[in-house]
Amino acid sequence: MTDRKTIDEFLAHKRLAVVGVSRNAHDFSRSVFREFEKQGYDVVPVNPGTTEVEGKRCFARVSEIDPPVKAALLFTPADRTEDAVDDCASAHVDHIWMHRGAGGPGAVNQRAVSFCNEHAIAVVAGECPLMFLGHPGWPHRMHAFIRKLKHQYPN
Repeated sequence: MTDRKTIDEFLAHKRLAVVGVSRNAHDFSRSVFREFEKQGYDVVPVNPGTTEVEGKRCFARVSEIDPPVKAALLFTPADRTEDAVDDCASAHVDHIWMHRGAGGPGAVNQRAVSFCNEHAIAVVAGECPLMFLGHPGWPHRMHAFIRKLKHQYPN
């Protein structure tokens, strides 16, 4: 389990890439993208399948972002996360968050987590950032509450 210090360090980056953000405006990744923006973050979309997300230029790769970012939130399928982490490493990203919601592996890939650990890249593997942003909506507060009851909430 990721510790709260690593989560807070990630969230301290006010400019970050959202890798694998969907072209579908109703997708959960877009909701997260909008929430980060609402909370004052400079969010940079990354998806090789589109050139624009939420009115912002969308990059095909993290390594193409200029000015560069130091943090990346991954919404990639787990089998594509290693490639995304390699791209982040080549762009000198030092904080990576592999999103996982209520079910399934999300973006978490154990080989990618090991790569991050071996290369001094701080990694949050398997949390939903909406539980940790200020003023989360009720579903995210409930998710956090249940995780706390089960002693699964990061300290």
